Amino acid sequence: MDEVVRRLRAGGGWSRSSPRPWVGAVPPVVLLALFFVYPLALVVQQSFQPDSGGTSLQPYADVFASTAFREALWTTVWIAVASTVGCLVLGFVLALVIAFVPFPGARAVARFVDVFLTFPSFLITLALLFIYGTTGIVGSFQFLTTPWGVLLAEVTYFTPFVVRPLLAAFSQLDTAQLEAAGSLGARPLRIVRRVILPEALPALAAGGSLVLVLCLNEFGIVLFTGAKGVTTLPMLVYSKAILESDYPGACVVAVVNVLISVGLYGLYRVVSRRAGA
Repeated sequence: MDEVVRRLRAGGGWSRSSPRPWVGAVPPVVLLALFFVYPLALVVQQSFQPDSGGTSLQPYADVFASTAFREALWTTVWIAVASTVGCLVLGFVLALVIAFVPFPGARAVARFVDVFLTFPSFLITLALLFIYGTTGIVGSFQFLTTPWGVLLAEVTYFTPFVVRPLLAAFSQLDTAQLEAAGSLGARPLRIVRRVILPEALPALAAGGSLVLVLCLNEFGIVLFTGAKGVTTLPMLVYSKAILESDYPGACVVAVVNVLISVGLYGLYRVVSRRAGA
């Protein structure tokens, strides 16, 4: 042990006379607290300060008792869950086709998936408006002004977030397993179910959890579709803060939204750790 310490000191490693290792971590931690933690703390503080003054739980009581909040919470949850399921199914099928079905331009399609991830959500929604909007190709249906229109837009935008980790997982798959299963007479669907799907479960869990959190906090898609009667928690925050000037109520809804997102992320981490993902 003494020899190891001597070599570390000789090589310029840490010694008793050198600065503590945590000193270098202080500046980034301070910046993180200043630009991220402090604004969140202000939101939490404002949620306990009603317009009448003082500090109380009255803003929480008022928001939780309102029908608008309960409806927004339910709408947020079911749209996020339905969008996640749709993204998982569609993303798995698309990843299978790109990875295992030979066709011209497969590599270009895989690269386009990476580019698609950089697109803003309102751009995809705007493109859908040209098809399903009031002046679109099938505008007479006014599809995007319904909850199903929001669902379609979110599935369209977030599916690549599932395809990308699946393609990475499929690239690590041993093709010898597929060839062995095929030589034994297994049909394609059986190969997918017994060989490919088990290998894809960690990637599906990662992509699905990311999509779920993103859908819970999506604002631009709901706003740009103009869906009447579709009020999610982010839309309720916007409505209370901008339209009603109810800042304590807006902060309460924002805190609830953050707690749901952080809770789901923590649950995902626990499940993935136990599953060894």
